[in-house]
Amino acid sequence: MEANWEWYRSLLGVLDNGSLSAAARALGMAQPTVGRHIEGLEQALGLKLFTRSHDGYAPTEAALALRPYAAALAASAAALRRVASSQGDGVRGTVRISASEVVGVEVLPPILARLRAAWPELTVELLLSNRVDDLLLREADIAVRMLRPSQDALVARRVGAVALGLHAHRDYLQRHGAPATLDDLAGHSLIGYDQETEFLRRLRERFPAVSRERFSFRSDSDLAQLALLRAGYGIGVCQVALAARAPELRRVLAAEFNIELDTWVAMHEDLRDSPRCAVTFAALVAGLTDYLAALD
Repeated sequence: MEANWEWYRSLLGVLDNGSLSAAARALGMAQPTVGRHIEGLEQALGLKLFTRSHDGYAPTEAALALRPYAAALAASAAALRRVASSQGDGVRGTVRISASEVVGVEVLPPILARLRAAWPELTVELLLSNRVDDLLLREADIAVRMLRPSQDALVARRVGAVALGLHAHRDYLQRHGAPATLDDLAGHSLIGYDQETEFLRRLRERFPAVSRERFSFRSDSDLAQLALLRAGYGIGVCQVALAARAPELRRVLAAEFNIELDTWVAMHEDLRDSPRCAVTFAALVAGLTDYLAALD
């Protein structure tokens, strides 16, 4: 018996939601249907995928090993639907963009609004993630990345460098004063990350004063950090161009703490001739270039 895509979709649903009932609600299916899909997949593969536990369905090692392949099938199926939706004359259909939280929420909206005004038959899906999504697996059509794409099969365009600096709300600085040196940060409320990544590890090595144990607020959400910065909680890292839009945010220690991240727009080379992707790629390049140039 050959397994079909719907069975793998149900597998992902149970893996993500922890039970047949929760997966059924998330997928818009009946619970018995999800159960039949899991049973059919187990029979087709000759594997036990889940065991019942006190709080739902516990995945076996086999189910966990299948997850990335099922996710790749899901990404391919979604990409297929996007391509199908774009068939016909003109710019139409769905384009999926991946960007970090801050870029997606704070920078892209006016760019996407202009894109929609120019091409009203275009639908945009925005994936907010600080993870480097694999364009080769079609998790997204186009990605805005803060590092140079390394895959040969991608079309990439550098739009400039995003400068990062330490900032604080003016009210916080009035209450606590501005630090004169990086060592002075020890006497301030610092806003920072929770889980360390390779980039953050390099940042800590370069700036020991900005390390996890010194943060009085920790979150891996850039939006949460930005919200606390705007609320006057303390000192944190923010894009210089973004902070320049808010007069209440003041930069501190500009000479001592300055980081520049190359910003790229990338897509799979197979999408180069796709009208929906071509106009979106061009709009992102132009809009992000203007955003970075505004500070200059």
